[in-house]
Order: sequence, then structure tokens, then C-alpha cells
Amino acid sequence: MNLDPKDHMPLHIQLRNILEELIKEGHYHEKIPSERELMEAFKVSRSTVREAVSHLVRDGILEKVHGKGTFISLKPIQDWLGSISSTTEIIKNMGMKPDARLITHGVVNASAEVKQITGFDETYYIKRIRYANDVPIAIEVQYYPVNIGKKLAEFDIEKGTLYDFLEEDLQIKFSEAEQIITSGQVSREDAELLEIPKSLNALVTERLLMDQEGDLIEYYIAYFRPDMYSFRIKLSRKYF
Repeated sequence: MNLDPKDHMPLHIQLRNILEELIKEGHYHEKIPSERELMEAFKVSRSTVREAVSHLVRDGILEKVHGKGTFISLKPIQDWLGSISSTTEIIKNMGMKPDARLITHGVVNASAEVKQITGFDETYYIKRIRYANDVPIAIEVQYYPVNIGKKLAEFDIEKGTLYDFLEEDLQIKFSEAEQIITSGQVSREDAELLEIPKSLNALVTERLLMDQEGDLIEYYIAYFRPDMYSFRIKLSRKYF
């Protein structure tokens, strides 16, 4: 990849974009080349390299460690917020292989907390561990109305994409979702399933999924490994 001095885009932005692409494609592992190596590789000045790297540091893709170099901090999986997507879709879009293992499922009495959020007295409960390239990345817990959950259970809920079953097989049309992302600890059992220390906080996502009639279809809670998963959103400023 070469920089184009005639392009209207500044050289440091061109270099920033090229470096990000090389990182995502796996050309660099753990850390990027030194300033001098980048200067020689791309035939640019030190100031251009520093400006490009500074952009990537501000964007959370790189991290400078004093005396050691500039390391890659980009999470392998990025969930761009703003659309309703399944975990399977997100993993595939990152060029990785999705997989899942069913922990348990069935009709249960809703806890006081779940009942308050959903209004369900009974609910169909599904708990799975999700993988990307055979690495455990999340524990997902999903609560459905009993009638919908029983229909889902007729399909391959261990390996299949539940949203595909809901939309394509059960003909349920999604309308909107409300999602909250926080941080919290997982149980010792779930920490072992995720292969993380019990002391490590996970990214916790709670989501309420509604259909076009405004009925609650799913209450979703997931615990994501913070070293493997990140959430991103693009913001803009509007002037009136």
C-alpha cells in the first residue's frame, strides 16, 4: 500500500488508514514497527508517522507503552452499535468463525428482577457460551415468552442463530431494541467457561427486543470478555 501525495487526503490520514487496515488483516502482531521503520517503509517524515500513530492511539486501536513501543489494543471483535445484529453476524463480519455451546434451556419461573423487567411470570430460558475462532468470548442468557421459547426449542438452538429462527421461521418482525452496556463480575462458573480470572470484570449487555406490535420478544443479558470484545459507535455533530 502506497501513499498518494496528490490525493486531497493528508498523508498522515492516509497512513493512519493504511496502518489500521494492516492491523485488522493481521500483518502486525502485538506491536507495530518503530517510527524509523515506518518512515522507511512508507517514505514519509517522522512528523507524518507520529501524527498517524497519534490518531490510532486516540481511536483506541494502538497503545503506547513508555520504553517498550506502540502496541495493538484493537479488540478482535467490534460490535458497531446502531442496528439489531446477532452475535453470529458480528463475528462473521469480523472474518472469524462463530460457534456456540448450549449450557441449559427450558421453562423456568421468572426471578423477581426478570419479572419486573419483562412482566413474565414464567419464561423460556436459554443459556449459551459463544465462541469466535474456537475462543470463548461471551456467556449469553435469553428470556422469551414461553410460547415463543418452546417454538425456538424445536430448532437447533445450540448452534443456530436464534434471530434467524425468530425472523425467518417464526415470521416475527423486529421493530426496535433498547440496550444498556455496563461492567460487572461474572460468577466463578461463568469465569471458568470464559477462561478468564474471576477478578476480571466483563462487559455486560442488557437488551430488550420488541416486535412491530410493541410486544417484548426477548430479554437478553450477555457477559463479554473485555479482552476479546468491544462496542463502537460513530457520532456526529449537527449544526442548525
